[in-house]
Amino acid sequence: MTTGTVAGPVVLAIDGGGSKTDVLAIGLDGEVVARERGRGGNPQVNGWPAVRAELDRLRTAVLEAIGDRPVLTQHLYLAGLDLPEELEAAALRLAEWSALAPLHAENDLFALLRAGTAAKDAVAVVCGTGINAIGVRADGATARFPALGAISGDWGGGSSIGAAALWHAIRAEDGRGPETSLRQAVDAAFGLGSVRAAVEAVHFERVSRDAVIELTPLLFAEAEAGDTVACSVVDRQAEEIVRLAEVLLQRLDLQGTALPVVLGGSVLAAREPRLVAGVLAGLAARAPRAVPTWVTERPVVGAALLALEAVGASQEALDRVVTAVTEDRIAR
Repeated sequence: MTTGTVAGPVVLAIDGGGSKTDVLAIGLDGEVVARERGRGGNPQVNGWPAVRAELDRLRTAVLEAIGDRPVLTQHLYLAGLDLPEELEAAALRLAEWSALAPLHAENDLFALLRAGTAAKDAVAVVCGTGINAIGVRADGATARFPALGAISGDWGGGSSIGAAALWHAIRAEDGRGPETSLRQAVDAAFGLGSVRAAVEAVHFERVSRDAVIELTPLLFAEAEAGDTVACSVVDRQAEEIVRLAEVLLQRLDLQGTALPVVLGGSVLAAREPRLVAGVLAGLAARAPRAVPTWVTERPVVGAALLALEAVGASQEALDRVVTAVTEDRIAR
C-alpha cells in the first residue's frame, strides 16, 4: 500500500477477477495515492459473503490510508456479474457503499475493454481463470454471454486448460487415450507417483483444486515442445477466443467495421506463441478488419481510467495513471 501527501479528492477504482482484487485510490491528477490487493472477487465462484468480506477489507484499508480526502466516485468491476440478476444482486449487496460516494458496478470485462481502447466500437475477450467476452457499439448497444461455464457453452481459461491437461494425462496412463508427454509432466508436477494418485488427491481434496489450474503453463510448455495432444488443446483455446469475438461482431453488426479486439487475462497476456498465432490467424480469416489489441497490464488500469473519466479528469491525469500501473509504481 502507498499513500499520497497532497490533499484533495480521489476516486476509487476496483477490479476483481478470478484470482485477485485490486483497489486503488487515485487523485484527480492521476496519481495513485493508496492501493490494496487481495483475493479473487468473483461472486459466482467464491459466493457473495466471501467476496463482500474481502471487498470491505480492502476498501476499508484504502479509505484509512487516504484519511479525510473526499471520494467523488467508486467504480467497481467484478468477474461474475454477467446476468441482470447478478448486477442487481451487486447493487443490493453493496448498497451502503453509496453513502460514501456514487457507486458504479459492472462486469470486469468493461475494465479490460477500457484498458485496451477508448474506441466506442470494440470487442474484448478475457481468458484468465475462465473465459468471457463483451462487445460494445457507439450507439450504446452491448452484446454479452451468460458466462456460467460449461452449462452456458463456455470452454477456456486456466480452469479448462488445466483440467484438460489432467484429463489427457490420466487417459494416457490408463490406456483410454493416446500417449502424450502430458502424462509424465502432470505426474512430475504432483509428485505422487502416478497420474491416478494425483486425480485421487484432487478428488479427496488432499491437494487444492487450484493445483489443476496451475497445470496451465505446463500444458503450454508441452505444446511448445511439440506434443500433439497439448497442441490440440491450445488450438481449441484459440478457436474459442476467435469464435467469441466473431459472434459478438455478428450480433452487433460490426463485421465490416475496423475496430479493436482487446485480448486480456492471464492466459492471453502470457502471449504463448502457439496461442497467439492461432488467435491472429483466426481473426485474420474471420474478422479481417479487427485489430488485435493485447492487454498485459493489470485490468485495474481500465477501472482507473473509467473512474477518472467519470469525474472529468484531464488527459494528462489519464496518462499518468496508466504509467503508474504499467510501470508498477504501486507498492505490492
